[in-house]
Amino acid sequence: MQSSDRDHFFETDASQAQRARKAAKAGNKHGDPIVLKSKILAAISDPTSPLSSVFIAESAGYARRIELESSEPKTTYRGPKAPVTCLAVSGQTLFAGSWDKDIWSWDIESGEPRRKYSGHGDFIKTIVCTKINGKDLLISGGADKKILVWDIATGQRLHTIQDPTTTMLALQHLAIDPLLSDGDAVVVVSASSDPNIRRWKVTLAGFEQLPETFPDKPEAERLTILEHETSVYQLFFDTADEEDVDLWTASADGTAKCLSRARNFVTEDTFTHGDYVRAVVVAENWVITAGRDENLKVWDRSSGKLHCTLEGHYEEVTGLVLLPDAKGRPAKVCSVSIDGTIRTWPLTKTELDEVVKKMAETGKPKEAETEDKAEGMLTAEEEAELAELMDD
Repeated sequence: MQSSDRDHFFETDASQAQRARKAAKAGNKHGDPIVLKSKILAAISDPTSPLSSVFIAESAGYARRIELESSEPKTTYRGPKAPVTCLAVSGQTLFAGSWDKDIWSWDIESGEPRRKYSGHGDFIKTIVCTKINGKDLLISGGADKKILVWDIATGQRLHTIQDPTTTMLALQHLAIDPLLSDGDAVVVVSASSDPNIRRWKVTLAGFEQLPETFPDKPEAERLTILEHETSVYQLFFDTADEEDVDLWTASADGTAKCLSRARNFVTEDTFTHGDYVRAVVVAENWVITAGRDENLKVWDRSSGKLHCTLEGHYEEVTGLVLLPDAKGRPAKVCSVSIDGTIRTWPLTKTELDEVVKKMAETGKPKEAETEDKAEGMLTAEEEAELAELMDD
């Protein structure tokens, strides 16, 4: 007889203590949690309703559109029989990469399945949508160390990209450089389980890797951006400054960094979170980081000092999504976690300080009556594998 009940498996005293701590912390209401039944592995903004809803990827094999105000799933997108790891949107189509090595797609409004894209030899880790010469493209990165470029309409694979001179490990994240991309070509920035960040110029006809050059040091040309010590998990372009559009990074070395475009993507600022940083976003005066230590840290962007720590999640935070106000300015940040909750936090100083004050008054959350036994799709062995892959 097989069982997924953790109580039926041998655990060390440290593991039992850690599980008890998380069970006790699970009862807190910080960030107005929306509770789902499986682990949340990724989240992105809903471009059709950016003020009030997000798309999430779940370990139970679903993608969902969640209305934050009502706390209800607006649409559930079904098909994968393995955890969904990443999401992207193009027009009225939602795309999701999965452990099953495929990319699935659905009509956003109806949830009806559309085309499936198959070609990777291992888990899909990251996807992004773009357009070249009027053609809608999907770009995917996998644990197979490959970046694939797809024609969305036909499903045809246009390019397979790999680093020709160095060892590129499992892809972790892809981002489109909004400043260097135009109608004829896009510049794709890739992060992987090695510390190197690579840039690729992609056209319909082909692709090339962009070298990093220094006008004052012609002999210092390099093929990659190397500013971290180990894996880079996320890339974020800050578009608030339309001229510079600096690149922000989150890494397993415990830091988030601002890489200055004006200085050829060398480190301008470093924010030391202290544990694996899974996500970073920039919102006017704030830099928000989150990751394995379960907390969100809000930094004063100008001074670099930590303003506050937002405690609520009781498992690793896997994603951050900025929620704008009616004028398009960042007003809130939404965080998602392996604990199966979505939490929303304010970004004005007054509201942030009030949240921190309430946390201090509340103290430690009451112990949960029972440990949540999520109705996700993962067995205990698969959960261990997921934890190992998230650390990869």
